[in-house]
Amino acid sequence: MPTELEELVGFIAHPNPQIRAVAIENLVPFSESEPSIFKTEELKPVKHLKFLVRDIANIAEHALTILINLTGDQEILEFVATDEKFLEMVFSHIVHPEEPNADLLAMLLANLSKYEGSKAFFHRKQEAPSQLGSDDRVINQLMDLFVKGQDGAYNKKADFDYLAYVFADLAKHTEIRQYFLAEQTYDNVIPLTKLKVFTEHKSDIRRKGVANTIKNAAFEIPAHPSFLSEEGIDILPYILLPITGNEEYDVDDSMDMLPDLQLLPPDKKRDSDTANIQTYVETLTLLTSTLEGRELMRKVKVYPIIRETHMRVNDEGVQEACDRLVQVLMRDEAPAETEERVEEERVKEIEADEDDELVEV
Repeated sequence: MPTELEELVGFIAHPNPQIRAVAIENLVPFSESEPSIFKTEELKPVKHLKFLVRDIANIAEHALTILINLTGDQEILEFVATDEKFLEMVFSHIVHPEEPNADLLAMLLANLSKYEGSKAFFHRKQEAPSQLGSDDRVINQLMDLFVKGQDGAYNKKADFDYLAYVFADLAKHTEIRQYFLAEQTYDNVIPLTKLKVFTEHKSDIRRKGVANTIKNAAFEIPAHPSFLSEEGIDILPYILLPITGNEEYDVDDSMDMLPDLQLLPPDKKRDSDTANIQTYVETLTLLTSTLEGRELMRKVKVYPIIRETHMRVNDEGVQEACDRLVQVLMRDEAPAETEERVEEERVKEIEADEDDELVEV
């Protein structure tokens, strides 16, 4: 015999929209405390929820919130992430400039991108709204939404911050990492250069996602010359600024630092999230995988910045990451054969620390 909760779940498919609205609103907290009630009858309630995302705004809002919570379950995640018609709806709705639940759609995509098969997002195409100024590739549309849509500039009801988490997860796949590092024909811009400007953004979510996207992209060692070139991606200033505070350095050190790191204001602060600081230090370590990278970091005095970070950030993960980087920067160069083996081990060590937490609301 069905329980009261199971009966309530059944009402989300009721033909009367008022009954659907009351039922689904009351079910939101149970999507976290008792998610099993949505897994009955071969996930039939989840199927209904996917349909309700197309409903009126308030019902769609609650349906999306429940789906975001439920996709922490691997069975439900796969069930949702492999529904082609549902994905088509999600992508077509999120780019609409007046979509009221665009941020919830971004959160859901942040979860769906955890599914291994999500790399297929990369190949999706759809017509872009004229207001977005993008091409027909969904990945480019998401990138332009993220850049142009911050703080309600594209859709007054959305900031699209959670798309940063989508990019971070997609960048774990080699093919998509290469996308972030290649100039796009429709606007002649390298996607990662669009993201790097957000490393000191006010949004914790945006900063965290961008930090991890940059780190994942840095596993493409052949692209490191572009990472470090002022004419290419030029990533160093955007990695170093978030880990730099207002401390003073010796004149000789400060004069050799990158121009963006000289004469910082007295109220300059490091990123408030120590996980971001650790991510950036690990990215710097990845960028020492080539001799050119190590020599450049020595030349622009990265070591004093890492030394101060180690001293001033009381976090074990940050301090261990700093120790690893300092060992690389301060040691003598090894013979080429030994160096290649050491670099392979360094990349594997950092890769093992990847963060796979699902987004929940």
